[in-house]
Amino acid sequence: MSSGVLHQPVNLPANQPKQFYRGGEAIAALRGGTSGDFGPEDWVASTTTLYGRSDAGLTTLPNGVLLRDAVEADPAGWLGADHAAKFGADTALLVKLLDAGQRLPVHCHPSNAFASSHLNCRHGKTEAWIVVGTTGQNPTVYIGFRDDVPADTVADWVATQDTKAMLDALNPVCVRPGDTVFVPAGVPHAIGEGVFIVELQQPTDFSVTLEWQGFLDNADIGHLGLGYDVALDCVDRQGWGGRLEKLVRQTSEKWAPSVDLLGEDANPFFQADRLHVEGSFALEPSFAVLVVLEGAGQLGGLEVHKGSTVVVPHAAGELGLTGDLVAIRCRPPVLSTVEDARR
Repeated sequence: MSSGVLHQPVNLPANQPKQFYRGGEAIAALRGGTSGDFGPEDWVASTTTLYGRSDAGLTTLPNGVLLRDAVEADPAGWLGADHAAKFGADTALLVKLLDAGQRLPVHCHPSNAFASSHLNCRHGKTEAWIVVGTTGQNPTVYIGFRDDVPADTVADWVATQDTKAMLDALNPVCVRPGDTVFVPAGVPHAIGEGVFIVELQQPTDFSVTLEWQGFLDNADIGHLGLGYDVALDCVDRQGWGGRLEKLVRQTSEKWAPSVDLLGEDANPFFQADRLHVEGSFALEPSFAVLVVLEGAGQLGGLEVHKGSTVVVPHAAGELGLTGDLVAIRCRPPVLSTVEDARR
């Protein structure tokens, strides 16, 4: 990729690797495309592959070069010198559009420490959901156990595939656009049918699937090849029933040029803000992923509109976002906080 293109924001096509669950209509409606039954996730600006796959999930730039390869060729240009000094050619971020056409299984994700010890990876998979659309009577997510759960009880639920017990043990939260949910590594969760989110996460595809029956072909993928006796060690079995305010926020009433969506707890993993542009707004230099939810305008001369997904290199410098639009801006971790997340 020539430097002239490298240092400019780039509009990205949809990138929907096939999944095991249904969905995708909301993605198609936002982006103006067509939906397949198993295209419920659009991996935006992805340098991450699906678990066990060599290339599925990777973003290809419009010139035919994989984003992963472009970043490896110029980490400082894409990510900034400070980020590259800490992470190398690792964006430390994966952004998805996720449209749940059915309830997802109960699952959780490993922490940095667990991934480092058992999966030879510096990243676990803390994630966050920004609800941008819902359908149905009672769009619900399930997040964290209500009360503390003994290890042998969790193991028994998984061994017997007791779906009812697993779901009953979680906190159901009815969501609407503007809600955000921070999901620390280890916290068991499920996204219900009819929930459409912009998801930020650490750049892995590690999931420990507690409820695999009816979703996965067999349990092997569900325990990441580790065996459930090991994999279940990553589950956060603490009760979250009395402290859901640490995970769930409502932001729809907040209206400013930039609204912080996730707060300080997310900073060691990623950052997200909702941009409300009426005229112009200056974006500071940063690697970023933008998802335009409403309206139209220009980003540094690039035309953007509802449904646009854009990757922005750090070397693009300060950019003007102009027009009349609403967008989600996703960025990598706040570097000064990263070490705190790994203790």
